[in-house]
Amino acid sequence: MTTSDTTNPTLGRRSVLRLLGCAALSGAAVTGSASTASAQADGADLDAWFENTSNYDGVVDKTGASEVTVTVGSQANGGAFGFSPPAIQVDPGTKVVWKWTGEGGVHDVTADDDSFGSELVGDAGHTFEHTFDAEGVYKYICTPHTSMGMRGAVVVGDVETGGAAESTSSESNAETESGGSESATDLDTWFENTSNYDGVADKTGLARVEVTVGSEANGGAFGFGPAAIRVTEGTTVVWRWTGGGGSHNVVHPDGVFESKLVGDGGHTFEHTFDETGTFPYVCVPHESMGMKGAVVVASEDEAGSNAEIAEPFDDPGMADIGGIALAGIFGTAMATPALYGVVSWLKEQASADE
Repeated sequence: MTTSDTTNPTLGRRSVLRLLGCAALSGAAVTGSASTASAQADGADLDAWFENTSNYDGVVDKTGASEVTVTVGSQANGGAFGFSPPAIQVDPGTKVVWKWTGEGGVHDVTADDDSFGSELVGDAGHTFEHTFDAEGVYKYICTPHTSMGMRGAVVVGDVETGGAAESTSSESNAETESGGSESATDLDTWFENTSNYDGVADKTGLARVEVTVGSEANGGAFGFGPAAIRVTEGTTVVWRWTGGGGSHNVVHPDGVFESKLVGDGGHTFEHTFDETGTFPYVCVPHESMGMKGAVVVASEDEAGSNAEIAEPFDDPGMADIGGIALAGIFGTAMATPALYGVVSWLKEQASADE
């Protein structure tokens, strides 16, 4: 594992990358409207359904909840081309809400049998919801990215799926991985007084991920943002200071990593996570206020490799953009000559900036 403290200006050509994400998806279209879904009798074998879906690791048990949220545009399948969790089990009558991250271009949620479907949208925060009243297995896709593995499934009631099952939610499953702290970390308990904790943000597949230090939370600029992230082993996490909230630091309780106490905006500290597990951390001066964080590290077997993310740019500031995985884009029919032209221009700009 490696760590370092630096003070750097904020980097990024985010608007250009968003343009690239849109170019990759030009010509995509989808039809379908929300309606009462019917169970798909031929869709029970989820292992086969998710054969090329990199973030599928069994069915996540969400029974007992009246409403469940699924992320649209999570990091999977070579970029921000995943549903998270991809497969969930719920009780009859449960409302499932799909929420867009705004990454990976435009996505939709369309039932494999067209019994329900959303619009094709790229806006962060957009939601689509459907209530599942009847037992069965309901498979769905993102139409533009189904060939890349962007697929999902909702298992309603106690039915046979043909796939592996998990007994806990995705966050809880991540929390009990070995490594990190000597004992498994219960993140709900760890973040009990942290106002901006809202589950674990999926950042798997990225070589570098950025976390804000001094984000607005806990009554002021006393938060890490996102508070909890999930990454692939070998990922470098970069904490960047906003300059708000006074002096902060990033300290693991057992000394696995520790930054200096700094208040300068733009200062960065980084650590590479080579072992799987859950790694909680705090800002020592503001721990009692709820300024806590956690990094959940998954194995490559579970989360997929992160080696190619942002590689063409050789720019750490590009790593946590999301939605740009050139290898995944080039492997599909969406890679047009115009797209290659945009990529070439981006490379030239990156070289000119160095």
